[in-house]
Amino acid sequence: MENLVIHGTYFTSKNMNEVESHEDHLICIDRCGTITRTLSPTNDEYSQILNDARQTERLIELKTNQYLLPGFIDLHVHAPQWPQAGLALDLPLADWLNHYTFPLEAKFADSHYARYVYQDFVHQLLSHGTTTAMMFGTIHNDANVELARQSIMQGLRAFVGQVVMDNPEQTPEYYRNQSSTTALHATEQFIKKIFALAKKTSSTVVPVITPRFVPSRTDEALTGLSQLARQYDLPVQSHLSESDWEHGYAIKRFGIHDTAVMDHFHLLTKKSVMAHGTQLTEDDLTLLRQRETTIAHCPISNIYFGNGVLPVRKLLAHGNSIGLGSDISGGYLPSLYHNIRQAIKSSQMLTDGVDSSLPATVRGVKDSRITMANAFYLATVGGAKALQLKTGKIAPGFQADFQIVNDHQTLMKLSSADIFQRLMYQTEQQDIQSVYVAGKKVYERE
Repeated sequence: MENLVIHGTYFTSKNMNEVESHEDHLICIDRCGTITRTLSPTNDEYSQILNDARQTERLIELKTNQYLLPGFIDLHVHAPQWPQAGLALDLPLADWLNHYTFPLEAKFADSHYARYVYQDFVHQLLSHGTTTAMMFGTIHNDANVELARQSIMQGLRAFVGQVVMDNPEQTPEYYRNQSSTTALHATEQFIKKIFALAKKTSSTVVPVITPRFVPSRTDEALTGLSQLARQYDLPVQSHLSESDWEHGYAIKRFGIHDTAVMDHFHLLTKKSVMAHGTQLTEDDLTLLRQRETTIAHCPISNIYFGNGVLPVRKLLAHGNSIGLGSDISGGYLPSLYHNIRQAIKSSQMLTDGVDSSLPATVRGVKDSRITMANAFYLATVGGAKALQLKTGKIAPGFQADFQIVNDHQTLMKLSSADIFQRLMYQTEQQDIQSVYVAGKKVYERE
C-alpha cells in the first residue's frame, strides 16, 4: 500500500524539448518518498486506489485550479547574500563585490547572525518552489554548518560549500582565508561535519568543494581543493567566465581562459557545476563537454554582471550539460520562475541583437531562442542530472519532490499546453500552495 496518493493534473519534462501533461492522474508515493507508479483514469486499479486512499486519509486531492509540478533545482546560490538581494545591481561586478558583498559575508563570522539569516532564506527557497539548492556559504565553518542544519530542519535538499578565497591581491584583508593551508584545513573539517550531519539525520545534505572564482584563489589552494574533491568524491562549484573582468583576469594572470585554469587543477569533473559562462569560447565549451561539467545558467544575474548572454540553445544542441541558477544576490529573487522567464527573454535578445543601428541581418545571433520547454527542463531535469539526483521529474522511480501551484482565474478555455505556459509565466510566490520533498510536506502557504 502506498503511503501517499495525489489526485490531479501534473506537468513534467519528457525531454529537453517537450513537456508532458497528465490530466486526472494518480501519483502513488511509498514510505521512502519515491514515486512508485502513476495511473490514468483508464487503469483498472484507478478507482480502487483512489477510494482506498481517500478512506484511509492518504489522499491529496488537487482542486480544479491546482496543478502539480516537479520541485525546482537551483544550481547556483550565494546564501549569505540574501540580506542584500535587490541592492546595488547597477554597479560593476568588482565594485558590487568589494563595497557590498564582501562586507556582508564577513558578518557571518557571527554564527547567531548566520542562523537568523539562513532560517529565513531556506524558508524563502522552499516557498518559491525550490526543493534542491547548491549553495555557496562563506569562509566561516560554523556559519556553513548552520546553513546545512537549517536545510535539514526545513527539508531542503542542500549542497553546501565552504568558500575558499586566499589570494591577498584580490580579496580584502577583513574577509580572506589567512593562507591556503588554513583554508584547506577548514574545508576538510567542514566536510567531516557535514558527513556526520547527513549520517545522523539521513538527509540529503552534501559538502561541496568551493573555490570562489579564479581571482580569489592561489595555486596552492586550487591544488589542495582538487585533492580533497578526489579524496572525498565530492561535487565542485565555482564561477566560470562570468564577465569581461573575471574572464580577462584569468588571461592576464595565467595566459589562458579560466576554463583551462580549472581544468589544469583537475576541478572540471562530471560532478562540477560552473556558473555563468557568458564569455565561453568554442574551445571552452568543448572542454566542458569532454569533462561532463555542468554550466549553471543564471539569466537574471547575467543581465547585470555577465556582459553577455549564454547561448543556451547552442549548448543544448551540442550536448553541454546545463541547469538553472538564481544566483542570489546577483539575482534579486530566489525564484526560478523568474529565471525561467528571463532565460527565454535573454535568448530572444541574443537572437535579435540589441544595437538597432546595425542591420538586422548582422545584429544578433540567428536561431538562439529557446522555448519554455527548454527552460523548464533546465530548472528540473537539467539540475537533477548535474547533481546526480533521481528527482526533477514526476515519474515512477523518481523522488517525490514537487510543488502544488494555484492557477489564476480562467477567462477563456485553455488547452493543457496553454495552462502550462501560463503557469510558467504567471506563477509567483503567493501562488505556490505547498511544497513536498521526498513525499513530505515542507512548506504550506498560510
